[in-house]
Amino acid sequence: MDSRRSRPMPTEPGILAFHERCEAFYPADAVNASIEQQRRWYDALCAEFDAASPAGLTRRDELLAGRIPIRHYRPAEVATAVRVLYIHGGGFVVGSLESHDAICAELAHGARAELISVDYRLAPEHVWPAAFDDCFAVLASLLADGRPLVAVGDSAGGNLAAGLVLKAMAEGLSGIVGQVLIYPGLGGDLVSGSYAEMADAPGLSTADVGYYRKVLQAPADSVFAHPLRANALSGLPPAYITAAHFDPLRDDARIYAARLVEAGVDVTFREEPQMIHAWLRARHMSSGAREGFRRLVDGVARLVGSV
Repeated sequence: MDSRRSRPMPTEPGILAFHERCEAFYPADAVNASIEQQRRWYDALCAEFDAASPAGLTRRDELLAGRIPIRHYRPAEVATAVRVLYIHGGGFVVGSLESHDAICAELAHGARAELISVDYRLAPEHVWPAAFDDCFAVLASLLADGRPLVAVGDSAGGNLAAGLVLKAMAEGLSGIVGQVLIYPGLGGDLVSGSYAEMADAPGLSTADVGYYRKVLQAPADSVFAHPLRANALSGLPPAYITAAHFDPLRDDARIYAARLVEAGVDVTFREEPQMIHAWLRARHMSSGAREGFRRLVDGVARLVGSV
């Protein structure tokens, strides 16, 4: 039987149209192609979903420590001293400052907060812990001036954001006042729960997740690479965690949110019932994604204190 016919699918017309449009640029079996081809496809996909920049928002690029590209976003109205550190997704293999530019711009604008995006090194050229080290270097540099921040990431970036928060706590680094994890991959077992139920979900399969983990080469016992392995969660900053129902990574978000709550952390958790992985890009064509993005912006705004 063709697994694509039997795989779980949402019913919302907007998200189905989004998925069809995505596969025209980034085929379901993209991970079987060369890294160079995957990146060309992904760049074309991201360009397809580009959006107009919010009025009055400015951007500034720089190299941190002479080697890590970062992009500063400053919206026309800034209502808080707290900044947002955004870490993009892409399976640790694809993605850049450009791939998530429109998302970062709209998030900064909606939350009325300055935002900094990181262009970390990608695998397989740079395996674990290169991406993590780049992001932590940016985090430490931003916190050095005494201004607090909220760490945000989607998918692989959600993994990195969660790991950064854990490392910051382990090293006594203060100033992170919130964490926002958007359909994050946090180290689930690949065989149970949503990894089995949504193994062939549209947009991301369990086999894809396994591929990205293999490429990254993160040690299995690292809690920074696999935050679900962490036991010491008390004292972590408040969290906003959002999952997509039709996503093999769904239960990573569910389980981590529950464990944070058990540890006494203030958590807001949303599971978008009709969404698939990477639904952020559908925010202008799907009613569910539009509402999910609105809630996400509100969640970030509360954490940065702009509302």
